Amino acid sequence: MTTEAAETAGAVAVHERTTLEATLAELEDRPPSQFRSLATPAALIERRADELGAGDLAMRARLLRAMSLVREGRSEQGGRRAHQVLAWAQQHDHPFLLARAHRVLSLFYRQIGDLSEGLSHAVQCVANLTDDEPQNVRALHLMRLAVALDESGSTEEGDRRFREALTIATEIGDLDLTMNILNNMAYTAFENGDEPGARELIRHMHEVRERSGRDFGALEIDTIARIEMMSGNYDAAEQALHIILDGATSALLSHEGDAPAVCMLTLAEARRLSRRYGAAQEALDAAVALAEERGLDRVRAQIREEQAALFAATGRYQEAYDEHRAFYAAANALNSRQREAQARALQAVFEATEARRASEHFREMAHRDALTGLRNRRYVNERLPALLSEAVARRTPLSLAILDLDHFKRINDTLSHSTGDTVLQEVSRLLTDAVSGPMIAARIGGEEFLLVLPGMTAEEAADCCERLRLRIRAHAWEPLTGTMPVTTSIGVTTAPEGRATPSSLMSLADRNLYVAKREGRDRVVADL
Repeated sequence: MTTEAAETAGAVAVHERTTLEATLAELEDRPPSQFRSLATPAALIERRADELGAGDLAMRARLLRAMSLVREGRSEQGGRRAHQVLAWAQQHDHPFLLARAHRVLSLFYRQIGDLSEGLSHAVQCVANLTDDEPQNVRALHLMRLAVALDESGSTEEGDRRFREALTIATEIGDLDLTMNILNNMAYTAFENGDEPGARELIRHMHEVRERSGRDFGALEIDTIARIEMMSGNYDAAEQALHIILDGATSALLSHEGDAPAVCMLTLAEARRLSRRYGAAQEALDAAVALAEERGLDRVRAQIREEQAALFAATGRYQEAYDEHRAFYAAANALNSRQREAQARALQAVFEATEARRASEHFREMAHRDALTGLRNRRYVNERLPALLSEAVARRTPLSLAILDLDHFKRINDTLSHSTGDTVLQEVSRLLTDAVSGPMIAARIGGEEFLLVLPGMTAEEAADCCERLRLRIRAHAWEPLTGTMPVTTSIGVTTAPEGRATPSSLMSLADRNLYVAKREGRDRVVADL
């Protein structure tokens, strides 16, 4: 081949790569409800990218196919492809694919009932996001982590991520993503028995539906039906699920592969509770067929529990007992599998170089408060003993202050929790500006913050805290809180030459904070 021909071929290859990359970006940006439109074009891109030697583009296309397969309920095939992409991304240190492969695997493991493995991947899908990720991608990954946290029992942590994701989706005007997040939040409220909160979220979902012009999907319909059942509105629940009875597929095809089985299970429960036992059994049989066809072990276990309840409701007590035993065995098998999977995940984290690098991201995230970005109580608990030991060795003082925002509940109750969150973030920025070097600023819970001030004497620490108190009080809060002031009470204590334990230091600072509040708030109280 001549030089000119080689240059022409090279230019064509570059152009084709650019075209493939643009097409991939468009596919990756499609909302989750359009997952069925991904598989065919992604397969074509993967094949052509392999021919061009563009491994990164081939892996991006393969991951799109994996996502489509998992959403369709073809879990084994989708999970295998996603694992292949993850291995490639780890080998090539590719953050873009690391974050997305972990997210697909989190969905995969949730679908097959392995919640602990799903949580491990959800944590990693957020930890591997880079600063330049689009906001809609960040919101999707936060939502995946929120769901995994909630299903693993960390309800408050899950709710925090849900609200972060919802704020992002609302700000960027992504109605499809907003609907998805609201549905997950509503179902979480249902599971927690919060009917007023769930109905408010459903109301919000109807508003978004009207603005977006799209129908509810199957999982959204299931959520609405479940919330109707909370107050005994079984006919309304069945009405919400009428699309299942009609055999219409538009909603069923727009969500995860377990959606049809989940909807049938909900329909069976609604019919049982309204004493339509024959119809309940029909729905339950359909749910069994779907769960076994798609390998949905978690849903299959839930079906066994509902079958036992239906047997009991119709007086078939021996069969109810046998079915409950089968449910119990299935649930134990799932739990055992989850524990084993988590152990494997932890072993992999500490054995693989790439996984160790990712675990550093996880450790950093675990030491940060999600709302404010400050250090959290866990970090303080791990770091403070070492700082005290250093102070003892150097015979230098160490001071510690606890800050509490005055009457913060009024801001949440009078304005909104969103405003309260913004106030916390702004206070955190002021704290960050006030610390330097080895000093630590942390949020330790609610509206309570902590400062660790190595090397500061009692007088220096009191002066530092007084300056901070005045700065918080004088800050321009009016655009945010109107006439409502934002002030803080501070309790500060000092360990001369570091001779104190972490618990005694915290206790003394907390005692001084109590005195500051008792004496009228908006003041600093140091050791007597």
